Amino acid sequence: MKIALFSQEFNEDVKSIFDKIINNKFSENLSFFLHKDLNIKEFDFSNKSYFKYSKASDLKDEVDLLISLGGDGTFLRSIEYVQNNNIPILGINTGRLGFLASTKKENIEKSIEKIFNKKFKIEERSLIKVSLESGEQFDSQFPYALNEISVVRKDTTSMVNINTSLNGVHLNSYWSDGLIVSTPTGSTGYSLSCGGPVISPSSESLVLTPISPHNLNARPLVISDSTKISISVSGREEYHLLSVDSNVYTVKNETQILVEKSDFNIKVANLN
Repeated sequence: MKIALFSQEFNEDVKSIFDKIINNKFSENLSFFLHKDLNIKEFDFSNKSYFKYSKASDLKDEVDLLISLGGDGTFLRSIEYVQNNNIPILGINTGRLGFLASTKKENIEKSIEKIFNKKFKIEERSLIKVSLESGEQFDSQFPYALNEISVVRKDTTSMVNINTSLNGVHLNSYWSDGLIVSTPTGSTGYSLSCGGPVISPSSESLVLTPISPHNLNARPLVISDSTKISISVSGREEYHLLSVDSNVYTVKNETQILVEKSDFNIKVANLN
């Protein structure tokens, strides 16, 4: 079995779990792929094979499972190293929030046994893709989100006007602080905190959730995930912010932002 390990920080909790993963009775015949930023000098790999990776192509056709050590932010970032390679991601929560994790650090001993005996189920989770109609790049090598994309005001306390169309037909002009487009997975995240509904991960839907809208009739809207969404922002400032999961970009106002379902899914390993 070949396992990739990913974490954004190497704190004591991560170090402890890392040690348990690489030094247990099930790990004799394992190969490990370690992110280039992981500091492994204090661990003994003398009897184990390991490789370094820095991009998704390093793992393609090489890895059976990627283990994300951290919170939801770490899990979301790990997707960039899986992309469309059909590698399941298993989250071990060491952070404050762990909606995406399959297990917690407190259950690591039992979890390791299940992982290395491949006693986990695979769930398919949809992604959404973001592009700019002008073809202009927003400095993203992976313009996909598992949770949500959002457009929000920048450098101003004034609300912005967010013109939104579905399949080329005008839906609404949201006078608000911003707008969230959420996947079913992301319905328990930012969208939920702004009054959006919780949606089953298997539902083929997206949610549009305005952020602090001034329109009395502006409410969260559930739509089919086959819908193509077009968004443009106007307001007093020249730019606004576009977030794609945990990545944030500055986009010029009046730019057409296109949002649609990705043509591939992410596989999530679930121990429950």
